[in-house]
Amino acid sequence: MGFFSTKSLLEHVERIKQQSEDFIKGKWVEPQNYHMTFQFIGDVSEEQILDIMKGVQETAQRYKPIELKYRSLGVFPDVDRARVLWIGVAEGGNSLKSLAKSILDANRRFGIKSDGKPFHPHVTICRIKEYNKKKLKDLLKRYENFNFGEDRVDRVAIIRSSLTSVGPIYSVLEEFYLNG
Repeated sequence: MGFFSTKSLLEHVERIKQQSEDFIKGKWVEPQNYHMTFQFIGDVSEEQILDIMKGVQETAQRYKPIELKYRSLGVFPDVDRARVLWIGVAEGGNSLKSLAKSILDANRRFGIKSDGKPFHPHVTICRIKEYNKKKLKDLLKRYENFNFGEDRVDRVAIIRSSLTSVGPIYSVLEEFYLNG
């Protein structure tokens, strides 16, 4: 569950991809799949999906659209075991955290549990398989305060993710506009 980025980070990501092609091997996220995950839910029944929709709709009605500034490049879990390369959020991050917490609280009321990981506003751009640690450190340093542009979060989507041999396929089940 999350929202799809409304403005493309594609230009910047393409540059990072070119600059790192000799030392990062992995699966780069397709631009149409850029998103932030507020809560990963896993398999649920149709009845639970309806509950989730109700909770997200009620939450979205209480929030205004959020203005974001993308900044910095990072990895999860850390540079020694990097598995995910991401672009972070500077401005608007606290509002996103508040929205994510409200969604988690709404879902908890319907018995949907959190995976326990704290929400960290970011857009995943690559799932790393192999990399050179020194060169990755240099890349992260080069982009640590880089401004990747602005965005406006105006909706929350409930997304079904289907894993296939060519990667995940995302389909939007429902989306709710922030109109608080």
